[in-house]
Order: sequence, then structure tokens, then C-alpha cells
Amino acid sequence: MFDLSRLGAWEALPFFAETLPRIKRELAAEERTVLPPAPMVFRALEQVQPEDVRVVILGQDPYHTPGKAHGLAFSITAEFGGRLDSLGNIFKELHSDIGVMRTVTQLDDWAEQGVLLLNTILTVPQGRPKGHAKLGWEVLTDQVLAHLAQRPRAYLLWGAPAHKAALQVDQHTNFKLETAHPSPLSAHRGFLGSRPFSRTNAWLHGRGHASINWSDPEVP
Repeated sequence: MFDLSRLGAWEALPFFAETLPRIKRELAAEERTVLPPAPMVFRALEQVQPEDVRVVILGQDPYHTPGKAHGLAFSITAEFGGRLDSLGNIFKELHSDIGVMRTVTQLDDWAEQGVLLLNTILTVPQGRPKGHAKLGWEVLTDQVLAHLAQRPRAYLLWGAPAHKAALQVDQHTNFKLETAHPSPLSAHRGFLGSRPFSRTNAWLHGRGHASINWSDPEVP
């Protein structure tokens, strides 16, 4: 079901030996379509190794519409062509915050710069948001965040599940920004206007690190 060969250092987390086998059994018994497709479930970890993580964007669960989610939180496949929903509000805040008009919906370029785009739940039944909230994915989230606590990083925590998952993230040694989820249902409750992109780059710059290029990737 899952190919763990691309996980690199993440595979050493106890979750993969101790918890994943049970989740796999639950998913195998699931009669509904599971999103994203199995090869994409761990893509966020596959694309950014622990030592390369500079920013963590933590969300809730994947998009529950077929063809939309591809394993990176909030990212949408380039072929989708439908409503952007949460990502649309992220792009709106990006423009308001730093004047960037982003059009590329796949956020792989953010991951390539060290942005870990992780959901607290990694699978969802089609059409049923939070439908896999009790499978045990939070064990992985806890272990990932504990592992990353080895050095300071920026944490953008979007929505109550992200806030809860990151309770142990030290706000004094890290940049920790908690806001509402960018969903159309909640973005107006504190996500819009939170300036996460400029504030993250200011924190990185203050520590002598390069900023994240949040805009469309440069074409070679």
C-alpha cells in the first residue's frame, strides 16, 4: 500500500513500525475512496528531510475532492482546475502581506526550500472531511514535531487541530504563529491579516537564514 523507501531519515520514527501497520489494516477495510492516492500520502515527508526543514506549515486533513490533494498540505494538483477554497485564501493573504500574485497551485517549490507542508491527518474518505481523524495519524504528527524540536524553526499553525498538535512547540525558541484555518468558513476569524509570510521571512532573516520565495517558482 505504501512505499516507505523515499522517506529517508523520517523512516526511523517509531510510528512507521509501531502504528502504521494498524492504520494500513484500517485503510484496507475502508469501503470509501481514500484520498490522496496511497503513493502520495507521505509526500510531505518525502520532499523535505528533517535536517532541511526551516518552516513547518501545519494543517488539518487533505482535500476530500478527487484530483485535488497530492500529499502536501494546502497544495492542489496543477491539473485540478476547480475551486481553490483554502488555497485561494492563502493566495489572497500572500498578496495582501507581501504583494505577491501567485498562480501556481502546486506548492512543491515551497517544499524544495525547506517548507514542510504537513497535515495532522494524512488521509480522508472522499467527501468526508475529518473522516479519518481517529485512525491514529496524530501519532506521526507528534513524533515529527518532537524530532524537529532539536533546533529552532518557524511554525505556521493554521486551525485548531494544528494548534493542539503543536502545544509543545516552544514559542520562545521558535517562531510560532497560530491563526484560524484558511478555509472559507474560518479565514476571516484571524487568518486573513495575520501576515504569516512576511513575518516568517523576517524571523529567518533575523537568524541569518535566506528568506522563502513564496511567489511562483522561477522558470529556468
